[in-house]
Amino acid sequence: MIIEKDLSAKKVRIGMLGFGVVGRSVYEKLQENLADFSARAGGTLEIVKVAVRDPKKTGLPENLVTTNIEEIISNPQIDIVIELMGGIEPAKTAILKSLKNGKSVITANKALLAEHARELFDASDVVDEDIFYEAAVAGAIPILRPLRESLVGDKVLRFMGIVNGTTNYILTKMFEENMSFEQALKQAQNLGYAESNPTSDVSGKDAAAKAAILGSLAFHTPITIDEVSCEGIENISAWDVAAAKSLNMVIKLLAIGEITPSNKVSIRVHPTLVPNSHPLAAVRESFNAIFLDTLLAGELMFYGRGAGGVPTASAVLGDLVAIARHRLSEVTGPEETDYADYEIASISEIITQGLIQMDVRDIPGVLEQVAHTFAQNEVSIQALRQNGRGDDAELVVMTHPASEDRLQNTLKQLAKVPVVKDVSSFIRVAGNTSYIN
Repeated sequence: MIIEKDLSAKKVRIGMLGFGVVGRSVYEKLQENLADFSARAGGTLEIVKVAVRDPKKTGLPENLVTTNIEEIISNPQIDIVIELMGGIEPAKTAILKSLKNGKSVITANKALLAEHARELFDASDVVDEDIFYEAAVAGAIPILRPLRESLVGDKVLRFMGIVNGTTNYILTKMFEENMSFEQALKQAQNLGYAESNPTSDVSGKDAAAKAAILGSLAFHTPITIDEVSCEGIENISAWDVAAAKSLNMVIKLLAIGEITPSNKVSIRVHPTLVPNSHPLAAVRESFNAIFLDTLLAGELMFYGRGAGGVPTASAVLGDLVAIARHRLSEVTGPEETDYADYEIASISEIITQGLIQMDVRDIPGVLEQVAHTFAQNEVSIQALRQNGRGDDAELVVMTHPASEDRLQNTLKQLAKVPVVKDVSSFIRVAGNTSYIN
């Protein structure tokens, strides 16, 4: 038997900062299912004010809209602030002031969290208020709360994530439809998957911000975006795609975090060759996925829509119901922990397998000179293929696992070898990494 409860006496009042694609989706989905969401929270949820730049564009009732964020963050009747403005300021100041004024906070601001998470968390601890941010990484995919709560009885050893839908869409089209990078990017922009200025996505910066957030939670260590080694996909070519296909692999822009045997943490973002047999290889178009390797549970993968107004609203609304429950029960959720405080490993410390492509002169002695360069740097060659083309040749080398610094030194020295015209590509291989002890 279902017993209906009177929720009218219990109210949770909400203010929203920003009303873009995600903000509008949050508002609309909350209104459409208000009775259900209120029942789950244990009290009536009510959005009482929305701060926007241009009130005429919202379509909301006049009394609900303001251009002054102070009407929200300083309003003693508002319990929860949902920050969806993006950027560092004024979002950072608004969140800090909201917390100081006794409000719980929900944010999807990955850029802010990747730079100033520790300051925000410290501020929330001082006033004993929640700050939740599930929507900051991988849209609708529930990954941050599982890391913070579900897996606290385990130890995360490694994560590998496709956390940027734009780059995954571009790479999918390059592989499946033989598009050039430029063609795939243009299509992504036309479909709304990429911004008119796609630099943050294709450079890997967006993924790096998310890697910092994931790493901080997974390894109980404060990590900022400046500590994430980052490479984008701008230089991925048709040759790289063809080479990956010949090896039964795909190229993905991966956010990778790992604990090293020397008790450090490596956090990095770069294009990676992923074997077709790996679950991440099947993640197509704008979908995201995070693959975890844990001590007790073993391998886990979280998969779903990584962006978009409605999918991201799902994560925001999940945080809203959770925080509303806490406020009505006069409790707060678990705090972020940074007790482990691992040292961040330089990317030069990793040992990784790499695929190298060179344009060389097609003359006797080429292989000897190239092999000598690899030997000088103690990098072993696993496989080598040479394709002639007139006076030149294409030389493709798959290395055995070697330290990153040795591989980088090899690449630099190869560029100076007289018979090498150009070192055109170097891509690391997933699943073949370990560390210098």
